[in-house]
Amino acid sequence: MRTLLIENDFHIGNDLFRALKNAHYRVDWVRDGRAGSAAIGAAYYAVVLLNHCLPDIRGIDLLKASRSAGNKVPVLLLCGHDDPDTLVHGLDVGADDCVVKPIDVRVVLARIRAVVRRTAGYATSRIGDESLGLDLDKRTLCRNGVESPLSAREFALMHALLERRGVILTRRQLEDRLYGWGKEVESNSLDVLIHSMRKKYGQSLIRNVRGIGWTLTRDECATACAGS
Repeated sequence: MRTLLIENDFHIGNDLFRALKNAHYRVDWVRDGRAGSAAIGAAYYAVVLLNHCLPDIRGIDLLKASRSAGNKVPVLLLCGHDDPDTLVHGLDVGADDCVVKPIDVRVVLARIRAVVRRTAGYATSRIGDESLGLDLDKRTLCRNGVESPLSAREFALMHALLERRGVILTRRQLEDRLYGWGKEVESNSLDVLIHSMRKKYGQSLIRNVRGIGWTLTRDECATACAGS
């Protein structure tokens, strides 16, 4: 999943960046509010980690502007340990959760997982159903009770498709989920990934709608499982 980290403190930012990368998140790290605002407006993110105290703009002001513009991206606000007023205000203006410094990366990762689950409408770490599901914590694909580990990009692809099952996602939408902001993407990268997933799990797993994009439907999930 793609994550945006807006943090100007190098040590905190570096610890979070490494923890997120080790947990197989794709991370864009920017160090000021202007860059953060541009990133939020230009790309898809599963979650944003936002420092409340940035060098050029208050994190809460950035959050308010983003919410006013209609952006619903989940936001975890990073607050000082002795600043309950900021924590309360941040939640009131649209933060989905707050993390108090000093940062414990295990807590941050757990809260990211919880926010992503709530955003997708799930109470547990599993999305999908019994025929085809995705475990957000283990990052495994489950078909008829059989779990298979996924690479970071395989996980991001299946997360995007299962999260909006039955909806046709365009190439641009899927590439936004899989690749970093501002990075050039090879023209056939997505095709190679989808071909690899079909080879592993069956051609019916992901359906191409010619000229539009790709989708995953409930019927196709059942077909994929029956043929496995």
